[in-house]
Amino acid sequence: MPEGPSIVILREVVEQLGLKGKVIRHVEGNSKVDKDRLIGETVTDFRSWGKHFLICFKDFTIRIHFLLFGSYLIDEQKKTPPRLSLIFDNHELNFYTSSVQLIDAPADEIYDWSVDIMSRSWKPAAALSKLKEKPDMLACDALLNQDIFAGSGNIIKNEVLFRIQLHPLSKLGKIPDAKLKQMVKETRAYSFDFLEWKREFTLKKHWLAHTKKICPRCNIPFHKEYLGRTKRRSYFCENCQRLY
Repeated sequence: MPEGPSIVILREVVEQLGLKGKVIRHVEGNSKVDKDRLIGETVTDFRSWGKHFLICFKDFTIRIHFLLFGSYLIDEQKKTPPRLSLIFDNHELNFYTSSVQLIDAPADEIYDWSVDIMSRSWKPAAALSKLKEKPDMLACDALLNQDIFAGSGNIIKNEVLFRIQLHPLSKLGKIPDAKLKQMVKETRAYSFDFLEWKREFTLKKHWLAHTKKICPRCNIPFHKEYLGRTKRRSYFCENCQRLY
């Protein structure tokens, strides 16, 4: 599942095509959205929020969520049918194995940009308050909670918890305030490291915990377990990541 930084890269690539202010000439795909409604409409903007890629129009918004196996191609197509294909005069955007939703409202009326870990409007104090409101939530679940850290996914979760030396099964209410603040700060910081490494195609080279077998701090085997409410893969060290 693409995480927030990957969606930012998609947004940047599409922005470089100069499609803002351009008219959609043709629409294809097996999505159930009203494709006829899109033909002749002018795109007002392309935005990202968490794991959502947004195609904005005056009165409505198309939301693309890539789920676990979604993908996209620009100016080329796969042999498999797209979920949604938008054809402009000089470019086309093709989305595959994705959730496509038409929302009858402008993006600014739908989204709280301060929740997005990649946004200029990000509010760390608000994230900290939400963490304190959920004392029984596990740390591994908190970092996947899109109402707290929109855009954070399993890679960010594993890497942040390792970097701040926090066990994924720690309960938020037991974690000291200083450590919660560190979680918030590191989630934002690591997300921008993720973005830079993804642009360089070097992301995996920088992983310290995610998919790794040996703890680089303790030189002992990592634990791999499917933890938390969503049972996502967690890689952690029982020695240096403290359980609260």
